[in-house]
Amino acid sequence: ENPFGDAPRAVNLLGGHNVETGRLAGAPLTPGAFLSPELSFDGATIYFAYSQAVGADLEWSERASWHLFKANSDGSGLAQLTDGPTDDFDPCELPDGRIVFISERRGGYLRCGRHCPVYTMFSMNADGSDIRNVSYHETHEWQPSVNNDGMLVYTRWDYVDRDTNVAHHLWTCFPDGCDPRTFHGNYPEKRESRPWMEMDLRAVPDSHKYVAVTGAHHGNAFGALVLIDPRVEDDNAAAQLERITPEVPFPEATRDKFPIEKLMIYGTPWPLSETDFLCAYAPDAKHHGLFWVDRFGNRELLYRDPAIPCISPIPMRPRPRPPVLPSQTTPSRPATVAVMNVYNSDFAWPENSHVAALRIVQVLPKTTAPPNEPRIGVADQTNARAILGTVPVEVDGSVYFEAPAGKELYFQALDDTGLAIQSMRSGTYLQPGEQRTCQGCHEKKNAATPATAPIQPIAMRRAPSSIAPEPDGSNPFNYVRLVQPVLDAHCVQCHTEKEALDLQNIVEGPNGW
Repeated sequence: ENPFGDAPRAVNLLGGHNVETGRLAGAPLTPGAFLSPELSFDGATIYFAYSQAVGADLEWSERASWHLFKANSDGSGLAQLTDGPTDDFDPCELPDGRIVFISERRGGYLRCGRHCPVYTMFSMNADGSDIRNVSYHETHEWQPSVNNDGMLVYTRWDYVDRDTNVAHHLWTCFPDGCDPRTFHGNYPEKRESRPWMEMDLRAVPDSHKYVAVTGAHHGNAFGALVLIDPRVEDDNAAAQLERITPEVPFPEATRDKFPIEKLMIYGTPWPLSETDFLCAYAPDAKHHGLFWVDRFGNRELLYRDPAIPCISPIPMRPRPRPPVLPSQTTPSRPATVAVMNVYNSDFAWPENSHVAALRIVQVLPKTTAPPNEPRIGVADQTNARAILGTVPVEVDGSVYFEAPAGKELYFQALDDTGLAIQSMRSGTYLQPGEQRTCQGCHEKKNAATPATAPIQPIAMRRAPSSIAPEPDGSNPFNYVRLVQPVLDAHCVQCHTEKEALDLQNIVEGPNGW
């Protein structure tokens, strides 16, 4: 109360209130831990995550996990929305009243050396019913919010066929999960030229810009504050970024000069305008208070708790509700992908490339917790793949095909002999009945469709292609099953006669090769 006055006072909204619904009905939410509060657009409801924080390390149980709750803005009407042995957190109200949140419900594990379940976006009704999968991405996502156009904005770890800590940046999709895309930061030419992670993304009111905190990919979500301007052409460096707090370097991107723990100064920004922001701030990166800051270097303390640090300031007031975007999912029809021209690309194709087909590859969720158990490939902690098959590319570069919903996919452009010219090095997925349209393969985000494009690409003049399966044994790829028979038929005998490298079908070693 009175945050801008001489004597701001903290009020425990849940003091004296017990949970009214769910497993914890009749009990107060004490003791325990709270995370990721979110205010409804009308300012009347607070959504948040809470954990009883009871249980041993690595024990995923209903008492140890985060669950979603809601309460009226005065603390009354406290209701439990989710439960179970999986973590649910980062709630976000959609313009139509549904709640998007981050959850481990999809299953699978992280590929980065730790026993960590993967968490991605789900949605539900405001009462906790009708939980649906919004994202089928194979690794982590964080902190969804809604931009001024009604689209979801979130941080995604893009980790397909690339280094582990290059791309943790801004993604958008429709509220139903359709059309996930990135227009910023996904392919840095030099990782030190930009933040390694952008988190707590929020659309600035009455603006096309976003505020974010630049964190480390292995660290807490604290660092420097930046504005992101998607209307500026992405130079794969920092062209789209404006530093709000230039005195703080980007954590980890400058780790050889500054230890990460000394750079975790700002966090959880809430934009009031392109000039003014609320945030958590601690000059020593140890005991954060709630501050008002502006982009001219001014700071004003609003509140600092004497016992514990503070995060996640939100003005307790209504704010404009973005437009409600209609759902694009239709379970009764197949999902399709249409590419107008594969050669319309943000990346240069090899000289004289002729794309004859696209190979559709599924990225499989990691089902075992330890890294490299089992070892999948030569690269460290590679994820397993399933080759679903190929679809034709027309002479004008257009493609139109049916694709399975609910699976993370990436595409390989193939030449006339079936060899890959380029691979996607990212991932996408479709919702049931979604009709995905792309101008090209990683087309330029801020460029118009080329004027020379035909009125209707050839592939659009026919029914969508079905995926043609590739040879038996390629789904999923398995060395012993797919490669060894070729060696047996064509290589083993000669190698044995000449006492060369032993290529016999003897499965041995820790990886079974």
